[in-house]
Amino acid sequence: MPLTILIPAAGASSRMRGGDKLLELVDGVAMLRRQAQMARDVCAQVIVTLRIEDVARRQAVAGVDAVVLSVAAADEGMAASIRAGAKAAQGALMILPADMPELNADDLLALIAAFDQAPRAILRGASSDGRPGHPVVFPADLRGVLQDLRGDEGARSVLTQYPSRVRLIALPDQHALTDLDTPEAWAAWHARRQG
Repeated sequence: MPLTILIPAAGASSRMRGGDKLLELVDGVAMLRRQAQMARDVCAQVIVTLRIEDVARRQAVAGVDAVVLSVAAADEGMAASIRAGAKAAQGALMILPADMPELNADDLLALIAAFDQAPRAILRGASSDGRPGHPVVFPADLRGVLQDLRGDEGARSVLTQYPSRVRLIALPDQHALTDLDTPEAWAAWHARRQG
């Protein structure tokens, strides 16, 4: 079954107070480039959504074999990126947040393997103790629903609408939960890694 990975990266990074979380370095690589390359390593179809005017993020993914979509309505929030990605995708859609540095290729492969076994389920990454997080794989038949999303809640309403189809896929430690939105969160995360 075909699968597309969508990396929504058209947000404003407003909680970084002038910085850009998607340009933070993880192992010497800009966060957004890391996610895009990781996605491309495990999936043939990768989409990255960006603001039209976002030159720095565009440069960060230059040379990665991914489709870059400009999102005119980026100020609306996450739904604008998901709508654009769902429209351009082939098959099922994995939404991979751009700001989760503990996710790795093995985590993505675990979700893809679960999708191969259950292509009609909504598969949601979870922490090792069972708390739901990301990434999330939406089956192909829900791409139309994703194209109707509005606002800044992402696809939460779709998860609520189809609870019986949601299956949690446990990933190691806190991989599915660690997202970093502030300079303090990034500093603490880097310090933990070096400790």
